[in-house]
Amino acid sequence: MEWHLKTFDELTTSELYKIIKARVDVFVVEQNCPYHEVDNYDQVSSHLFSEVDGIIVAYSRLIPKENIYSEASIGRVLINKDYRGKGCATKLMEKSIDIITETWKENEIKIHGQEHLRHFYRSLGFKEISEVYLEDNIPHVDMILHRVNK
Repeated sequence: MEWHLKTFDELTTSELYKIIKARVDVFVVEQNCPYHEVDNYDQVSSHLFSEVDGIIVAYSRLIPKENIYSEASIGRVLINKDYRGKGCATKLMEKSIDIITETWKENEIKIHGQEHLRHFYRSLGFKEISEVYLEDNIPHVDMILHRVNK
């Protein structure tokens, strides 16, 4: 997979459109979950994505500390349904974690992941720090990763 990492201002109009479309396709349409997709955090975030034939197949939003949380965060993690079960999610999350810990030099990453994915996030080193709660009518859990910078 070829990865692209861009700030909001570096994204082309076409890339931004594809990213928002992919996020709406997965989180709003596929999960039947109306929520505020455009939340004003995109502008301060870095966007990690991979495209195949003009379609976003993997995406995460890397949010600097002191925005959503006091820690850096990874959000809007998605894999296109045609690419699931092929290891793309692990590659995406490892790349996201590496950028935050090695490039940004942050030691902690906080996420609020969907509850059914907590075992996946645990496999990457995240630990649960909350009980399961509903967000947009979907069970979520807050998790944190502590890592020493290399």
